[in-house]
Amino acid sequence: MKISIITCSYNAANTIKETINSVLCQKDADIEYIIIDGLSNDGTADIIEKYSDKIYKFLSEKDSGIYNAMNKGIRLSKGDIVGFLNADDVYFDETIISKIVKIFEDKKADSVYGDLIYVAGNNNKTKRYWKSGGFNVNNFKRGWMPPHPAFFVKRDVYGKYGGFNENYKISADYDLMVKLLYKNKISTSYLSEILVKMKTGGASNKFLQTVRRLKEDFAIIKEYNLGGFGAGLDVMFKKRFYKISQYFKHS
Repeated sequence: MKISIITCSYNAANTIKETINSVLCQKDADIEYIIIDGLSNDGTADIIEKYSDKIYKFLSEKDSGIYNAMNKGIRLSKGDIVGFLNADDVYFDETIISKIVKIFEDKKADSVYGDLIYVAGNNNKTKRYWKSGGFNVNNFKRGWMPPHPAFFVKRDVYGKYGGFNENYKISADYDLMVKLLYKNKISTSYLSEILVKMKTGGASNKFLQTVRRLKEDFAIIKEYNLGGFGAGLDVMFKKRFYKISQYFKHS
């Protein structure tokens, strides 16, 4: 099976090379690599161009946000499977994609997900461990979600149910997974391994962005009727607690 890996970048000159190499070093996998850049002005595009012979598609143009860029990547993709790797993230090792593809082939699932760790940018020390755990559709009512960079989906699922809701600027990945796994109940399989290392300090971790994330999360919880008491405040609390608990888990 061919897998499309999509990286969306904007002014990522300090990290994009490591991300690209993380994809290109994957063993025993048929990868179609797509990079969507938001018209960076820090030399990101120049770095990407050096890999032009190994990248399937590279598009650099203005966009309306990361989810707009991700939707562009989906539309350009031709693989059987689609995954996303942010411009400051890397795969845990060089066998990740081959393992993902094998699960798709063996389990005949619509999606596959795994675990993720957050690492400090300066010393690569693990700061937070996102242990996803096995799937239960009702876990969404308990504040659960898998990490988006460790979530892979068959491309025809996007064709059937659509991509990211661009009205959400921070939480469209949460909306997507609720839409696919909870509302439309696509099949999934869990790989109990660390798939991605994410550097701390991304846009979604900034304080001002956190306020918007809370508002968007609450809107999503209400839209899909995930909440019990307080019109979804219970799920909001559980979602925050689930995130905090990740700081006390160890790989």
